[in-house]
Amino acid sequence: MTVSGPIRVVVAKPGLDGHDRGAKVIARALRDAGMEVVYTGLHQTPEQIVDTAIQEDAHAIGLSILSGAHNTLFAGVLELLREREAEDIKVFGGGIIPEEDIGPLRELGVAAIFTPGAPTGEVVEWVRAHVRPVIA
Repeated sequence: MTVSGPIRVVVAKPGLDGHDRGAKVIARALRDAGMEVVYTGLHQTPEQIVDTAIQEDAHAIGLSILSGAHNTLFAGVLELLREREAEDIKVFGGGIIPEEDIGPLRELGVAAIFTPGAPTGEVVEWVRAHVRPVIA
């Protein structure tokens, strides 16, 4: 297995949540760690996020959700990735997600959840360890 180029991550703020400081902090940390990062901005739909990830040939999507709509929004992104045969794009996320929702989200296919206070280094190391661009 040969690693090819930098890891590409789409960082997105789905739904109506208008607070993007955390998403921008994570995007910057990933970029500073040598990854290519596309930040989609506020109020993105699952369709817009998946379209961007596919167009940008992303290896992962990082979702930041503070609105309480995490179950619906994560499910929407994962379903669209399945429909578009892009399940190789890993989905991880963070935000205000109750502990009791983390297990069901993981079962749904969310690769990792980072709750408030997670160090940016922890996110960077998780992405490095679990998201790998590979030449077949």
